Amino acid sequence: MNSDSHIAMEHEIDREGFAVAAGVIDASEQRQLDAVLGTTGQPGRRGLLAAPAIAAWARSERLLDLVRPHLPSEPLPVRGIYFDKSPEANWLVPWHQDLTLAVRERVDVPGFGPWSRKDGLPHVHAPVEFLQQMLTVRLHLDDTDATNGALRVLPGSHRMGRLPADRIQALRARQPEYLCAVSAGDAMLMRPLLLHASGRSTSPRRRRVLHIEYAGCALPAGLQWHEAA
Repeated sequence: MNSDSHIAMEHEIDREGFAVAAGVIDASEQRQLDAVLGTTGQPGRRGLLAAPAIAAWARSERLLDLVRPHLPSEPLPVRGIYFDKSPEANWLVPWHQDLTLAVRERVDVPGFGPWSRKDGLPHVHAPVEFLQQMLTVRLHLDDTDATNGALRVLPGSHRMGRLPADRIQALRARQPEYLCAVSAGDAMLMRPLLLHASGRSTSPRRRRVLHIEYAGCALPAGLQWHEAA
């Protein structure tokens, strides 16, 4: 990606909270990733940075080159999730922001909380200032549209801080959503605080996405990432 493209994407992410980079991986690389990720028969799988092939992709210059302009320091991959939406594993996701971090153990730190457990792992809500220094890359292995559960977003909502349920409802009532129709091989970059949702698939096609979260700042003393690559 040239410098002009980087600048345009940086402005788009700052303004809208997301952007799409076309043709990040080719058809052969998509097949290689598919072979590593396999078929889950479930909505998805977590802890993917423990897989050497996925960690290598997360640390690749190709992805780091996409992320660097949008973070204050060298990007650190901190979580990998595989979403595999299909007729056998179909679900919807209500409107929300990505507020939690997966860490090794609970350590009470000012500004971090409340705590919860997901898949047996401790998760903690991070302060807005911390989340603003993170970026997610979603690598698409399939074409996504309205029929197979493409992500829907509220552009610009990442600039509004942490939003309670009533504020989310009010925004939904007055602001049109944007459907992120993304082609196989493309990467969608998004801020964690961007409001997003997805519907159930009504198509026989799968919707496979490798979701990698990057941090541009260190955790406070005592907290450790569960799966930093």
